Amino acid sequence: MKIKEIMNKDVITLRKDESIREAAKKLRKNNISGAPVLDDGSVVGIVSEADIIKAFREKDFSHELWLPTPFELIEIPIRELLEIREYKKLLKETGTEKIEDIMTENLYHVDPEDEIQEAAELMSKHEVNRVPVVKDDELIGIVAREDIISSMVGD
Repeated sequence: MKIKEIMNKDVITLRKDESIREAAKKLRKNNISGAPVLDDGSVVGIVSEADIIKAFREKDFSHELWLPTPFELIEIPIRELLEIREYKKLLKETGTEKIEDIMTENLYHVDPEDEIQEAAELMSKHEVNRVPVVKDDELIGIVAREDIISSMVGD
């Protein structure tokens, strides 16, 4: 079976200059976990929820172990409030970064005439969940692991 028979032609894409926050909203709105990144119509990368989480995790936000004295117990609500504010600030800063800073650039793609086994091998070998379908340097679809599994069970 060919890729063109199982690919999704309605591809949700991101622009490389979009913010991480905008990308996260688009992924959630469309109930997808990743999307190709375009620059002037060409696929230049891919962003997944894992990339977004990694960008957040890589921020310098450390919690030190703090064992309060009886007198410091009064300060706990104030400390928690400050920690929440710091956390929100970190989320806001991460959200304004651009997609191009976190996208995976070593992009694997398939041709619509490839067999689905080739896409399955590519996904397995490189541990990716989706691959763009490209013809003549133009994005024409996307194939996800679930598309391959659905084709195997006849959905």
